Amino acid sequence: MTAVVALDHTTIKIGGRTVLTDASFAVEPGEFIGVLGPNGAGKTTLMRSILGLLPPSGGSIKVFGRTPECGDRSIGYLPQLRTVLPDLRVRGLDFIGASLHGERWGVPRLSHQDRHMIEDTLDAVGAHELATRPLSQMSGGERQRLLLAQALIGNPKLLLLDEPLISLDARHQEVAINVVKKVCRDRGITVLFSAHELNQLLGAIDRVLYLGNGQAVLGSVDEVVTAPVLSRLYGAEIEVVRASGHIFVMSHGSDVERTDHGHDHGHQH
Repeated sequence: MTAVVALDHTTIKIGGRTVLTDASFAVEPGEFIGVLGPNGAGKTTLMRSILGLLPPSGGSIKVFGRTPECGDRSIGYLPQLRTVLPDLRVRGLDFIGASLHGERWGVPRLSHQDRHMIEDTLDAVGAHELATRPLSQMSGGERQRLLLAQALIGNPKLLLLDEPLISLDARHQEVAINVVKKVCRDRGITVLFSAHELNQLLGAIDRVLYLGNGQAVLGSVDEVVTAPVLSRLYGAEIEVVRASGHIFVMSHGSDVERTDHGHDHGHQH
C-alpha cells in the first residue's frame, strides 16, 4: 500500500535556515496524525512542502507516491494565518463557493451541483445553518467550521490542518477535534493536524509526529513522548509527566508546550 506522505532522507530549508535535516518517515492511508513541536520547529514549513510550495533541498517528499504539485485537489488545507473582517457580509455559502472556482471578488455563480456539494460538506461538519449567515455574525467556532468545510470541498484524500485550534476556547477546541475525527473517519481522509499541546489531541490521534531541532520522529504517543526523545527534539532536558489522563512536557518545572506558545497566541471565544 502506497504511503500518503513519505519523506526519504529529506532536508528542508527556508530563508537560509535548515528546518528539517535528513528526515525519513511515512504516513499511511486513513491515519490521524498529530503534528507537534516547539515554535519554529517547522510544522507549517513541512505542510507547505507537502503542498508543493517549498521543494526539499535534499532527499525527497512523495504525496500519494508522486512529487507534490501546487494546486493538487486531492489535498485539503487549512492554513494557520486566517483573518476575516468583522464587517464582512458575505454568506457562508458564497464564501465557500468563491474558493470552489477561484473567484477573488464578487459573489460566485454556483451551479446546482456546486450548491449540493457545499451543502453536503456543511452538513458533514455540522454547519448547515451557516450557509445563509454572513461571516460577520459568526462566532470563532462557527467560522472555524466554515473554514474546515472549505478545506473539505472536492473530497480531498489528505487534509492538512495548521493550528486550527488557536483562536478557540477549550470547549470549541474539543468540538472541532471531534468534527474533524468523525468527518475524516467517515470519508477515509488522512489527516495531519498541527497543534501546540498534545493533550488537545489525545484520544483522537493514531500517531504523533514530533518536530524539533531539525529532526522528525513519528510513532505512537508512548514511543515518541518520552524524556529522551523530546530532550533531543527540544535541545534541552525534558521531563514527561503523566497524570489523570494528561501528559505534561516539562522543563525546569515549566510546561514547555504552554509557555512556548502562550506569548504569541491569544484565545478568543
